[in-house]
Amino acid sequence: MKTPDIEQLNRKFALQNGDNVVRFKAGKGNVPVAEIKNEQASAVVSLQGAHLLSWIPKGDDEVIWLSRDAIFASGKSVRGGIPVCWPWFGAHTGNSSYPAHGFARTALWQVINTQQLPSGETKITFKLETQQMAENIQRMWPQSTTVEYLLTVGKTLTLKLTTFNNSDQSITIGQALHTYFNIGDISNTTVYGLEGKDYLDKPNDFERKTQTGPITIEEEVDRVYLQTADDIIIDNKKRKIIIKKQGSQSTIVWNPWKNVAEKMGDLGKDGYSKMLCVESANAAGDTITIIAGGSHKLQVNYRLESDCDPK
Repeated sequence: MKTPDIEQLNRKFALQNGDNVVRFKAGKGNVPVAEIKNEQASAVVSLQGAHLLSWIPKGDDEVIWLSRDAIFASGKSVRGGIPVCWPWFGAHTGNSSYPAHGFARTALWQVINTQQLPSGETKITFKLETQQMAENIQRMWPQSTTVEYLLTVGKTLTLKLTTFNNSDQSITIGQALHTYFNIGDISNTTVYGLEGKDYLDKPNDFERKTQTGPITIEEEVDRVYLQTADDIIIDNKKRKIIIKKQGSQSTIVWNPWKNVAEKMGDLGKDGYSKMLCVESANAAGDTITIIAGGSHKLQVNYRLESDCDPK
């Protein structure tokens, strides 16, 4: 898909109603982005990968972490934000030359709708048609598949990723919303909601273990938690981030820690100490099979504790 024309995007999809704005412009690396502002929050989404780069609820600090050394270039994944991992998670099981985490996170997505809601929230919808993608992508994924990604920006950030199987046979997908959270200080951060869950421990050859108590990070952590559908809370002493999800049965928790981070090159100096990935996924044994003509929806909601309903 060729790079979209910024002026054409603005003519078709820009919104302006007082302080409620959606506009498109060339971002870093000349990659087009959508800037969204309303009375509840602001956000920035790159059209490459439909990759959310920022979400700031009004009156609060940035919720999404983005590396200071992130590379912005055509076909290059960005370190931070919310990459969309699809149609597989991690390394491809059949061909090691295929890109890790699939091709959706570096593809240009098509904007198909923007909308200002009566609630004050803003919706933007992206689409990816695999049959319209480059030949090398179609060789990796020959099945006719459409993916729609709807983002609703407000006090709550809602992400809905829907896969439509247009082919005449079943398909199996792995996926994740690979969210990097801005947690300020990893040493003061605790994750609740995964107690007692089994997980695969990647640094220890994917050994299966059981989580005892809440999660704290004091070394490299790279885990796939299995059969996890409950709410998750990230508590960094200053605020709590509440994660609710549907259509996801696995959760990845990742922080590379110092030694691995220094080898990565784009995580930024001490970046590991300020970020934590908690990813809503269907991975490992929790991949999703979609029948011919069927669909699957992965939906995630993020909000801060101050926006939660009183208990």
